[in-house]
Amino acid sequence: MKWIVADPEHLGGAPRVRDTRISIALLLELLSTGMTIPEIVKEYPSLSEEAVRGALAELAHSELLAVR
Repeated sequence: MKWIVADPEHLGGAPRVRDTRISIALLLELLSTGMTIPEIVKEYPSLSEEAVRGALAELAHSELLAVR
């Protein structure tokens, strides 16, 4: 299942978690401040733990992070 999507109709085309308006950038920012996945899900009810973990796994295996 693809968890990260982007289209011009939502968030100006910025990558976001599928079926939400939560950008990947916001998700990473929240994690960088020390929030846990359960805390993020509590704060943003449109997210599920499965969606957060899926998006992070997809990001970790994306070409954006590929070692060159």
